[in-house]
Amino acid sequence: EGYAEGIATPMNTQRQDLLEKGYCLFENIVPSAMLEQLRAESTRLADARLEEDRVKNRTTGSMIDLTELSLCADLVALPSALAALASLGYDDPKFTSGYIISKPPQSPRLFWHHDWACWDDPGAHGPVPQQLFLMYYLSDTSRENGCLRVVPGSQVNENPLHALLEEAHSDDLLSTTDEQRVEFSDRPDEVDICVKAGDLVLGDSRLLHATHANESGERRTVLTLWFHPDMAALDEGTQSYIANLSTKIPAHWPQDKQNLLQTYLATYDGEVEALPWNRHRRPL
Repeated sequence: EGYAEGIATPMNTQRQDLLEKGYCLFENIVPSAMLEQLRAESTRLADARLEEDRVKNRTTGSMIDLTELSLCADLVALPSALAALASLGYDDPKFTSGYIISKPPQSPRLFWHHDWACWDDPGAHGPVPQQLFLMYYLSDTSRENGCLRVVPGSQVNENPLHALLEEAHSDDLLSTTDEQRVEFSDRPDEVDICVKAGDLVLGDSRLLHATHANESGERRTVLTLWFHPDMAALDEGTQSYIANLSTKIPAHWPQDKQNLLQTYLATYDGEVEALPWNRHRRPL
């Protein structure tokens, strides 16, 4: 088996997939009762979005702060997900934020992009992920309802697409109706990721990813959580940057839920200035 750099134990299949492809899958992570509650709350919140918001976020679908869910802290601290992270060698992950991203029926593709925004970090091009997305789809996904698509290996390897993309999540890309742009194109090296509701898609934030259009008659919702798998090992400027991204815990939450989320929230107590927000990947 392959070995991770600096790690003496063999890599399991998922860890090898994460480091080489940029993503891996874990099945049946969310318990069915929890899944039902997450689905009901997410649908209610997404349906309540104003038309102005739908126009603004036409290509992404709803972008609702995860803290609006009553189960937010429980999802962050989900034992099965933490066990999945530990199986990859990450036993002290730190959370920053998350979103309810819900694509309504008959909605367009999501544009190609990566999500890492600290490219001034000295290890930004290294093999080890500094930020991970944890995606929980609340329904089974397919090409018809807008499944995730990725370019395997693009988290570390230069890809022609990198030089063609506008900065991710710009107002222009969020609201555009021009789906002939390169950001929405089919790529020769793309792979579809179709999953069952309650599965976990775990990926490197540097991975180029997008979605197909939701051509079905139902919402297609994903809960995306951002974790930093080994924050203590990062450059202090990056740790400071990450801590600045951490969500604010709502004061109206029950105290036990506030305490639970605080346990996993990314913090930094040093004095090093945060590295700047920078989404522009430097050429190798």
